[in-house]
Amino acid sequence: MHRQMDVDREWYRSEFMNHEFMDEHRPLERELSFYEAVVEGDMKLVKKNCREKDFSNPEGMGKLSENPLQNLRYHFVVTVAMITRYCVHGGMEQDKAYSLSDFYILKMDKCQNVHEISDLHDIMCMDFCEKMNALKKSMVLSKPIVLCLDYIYTHLHYKISLDELSEETGLSKNYISALFKQEMGITLNVYVQNIKIEKACNLLRYSDYTLTDIANYLAFSSESHFIANFQKIMGITPGQYRKNHFRSDWEKIKKS
Repeated sequence: MHRQMDVDREWYRSEFMNHEFMDEHRPLERELSFYEAVVEGDMKLVKKNCREKDFSNPEGMGKLSENPLQNLRYHFVVTVAMITRYCVHGGMEQDKAYSLSDFYILKMDKCQNVHEISDLHDIMCMDFCEKMNALKKSMVLSKPIVLCLDYIYTHLHYKISLDELSEETGLSKNYISALFKQEMGITLNVYVQNIKIEKACNLLRYSDYTLTDIANYLAFSSESHFIANFQKIMGITPGQYRKNHFRSDWEKIKKS
């Protein structure tokens, strides 16, 4: 109990000092847009960020250690962890992404100064970006399937039917169903369920919406239907998922 009180006092003092000296972090949107650029294989934007040495710029950088070199090491690990997870979500094979992550963290561990870590950061980001760029080019989809995917993403809060996709593409239901399975590797219904559960995961992590709210928002027939589908895909209930992940990503990454 005393230890917790001491930690609380230390935290409040730290928060006060940061506020007093305007110790602000960089906008979250800026960081997320960079990760998304890597995933999209946007070489131009990633190269621009690297040229500007945004990563090693101390302005707005969170203080994870009093030692500047150690501070940058921690930030490197956080950046690799975030990029790895974004790239896996973007289609990179999980084993490949995590092997690449381990490779660069081990190389960083041998760096002797800030400049070496900064240069390695740029190499790492470009490497992930190039691999995602190649992956995107290899994932060539036909125009009807691209139209289907766009329609699905913009209508997640509705029940999506094959009739609607047939009307959207001007093709027969049987043809669209077969083409979707051929190009995406799974049936349309399974894909829609997976995308809806993926959206539900984000809502469970980052929002205070109830299970009923999420079920209604994603057009499940009932809360119990949502829970059953979630558990089938994720292996745990939505309640358990929220308990394990609610706004905890940052802490998990810092400890990784």
